[in-house]
Formats: sequence, C-alpha cells, structure tokens
Amino acid sequence: MLSKISLSLSGHRTSIALEPEFWAALEACAAAQGQTLSHLVTEIDATRSPTCPLASALRVYALLNGRH
Repeated sequence: MLSKISLSLSGHRTSIALEPEFWAALEACAAAQGQTLSHLVTEIDATRSPTCPLASALRVYALLNGRH
C-alpha cells in the first residue's frame, strides 16, 4: 500500500506516494544528516535527471542510502 505525503518543492505543493518502507528509509537518511525530510526530498529533486520521476529518484536514493 502506498502512503502519500504532501511537501513544498520550489514553492509548489506536491504529493508523493511511496511505500511506507521507503518513507521510513528516507526519514532515517534525513535524520542521520541532521535535516528534515522536506529538505532531503528537495535536494534529491534538484539533482535528479529530468527524465527520472521524483518517486523513482526517491526510491533509488532510499535503496542506496537507507538503513541496512
């Protein structure tokens, strides 16, 4: 089941739906870096390829950097 979170990215409200496990991994990454989830998502959004959907970029980031 997907869990939807609403965030502001570049001054625009957006909703992102991911599995709860990915949100947990992203929240752990953000906490480990001393930043908010919103800030981490903004950073990932700013550095992703324009052809890569944001949800996909978040999942890949969580897989590469999340809890082990």
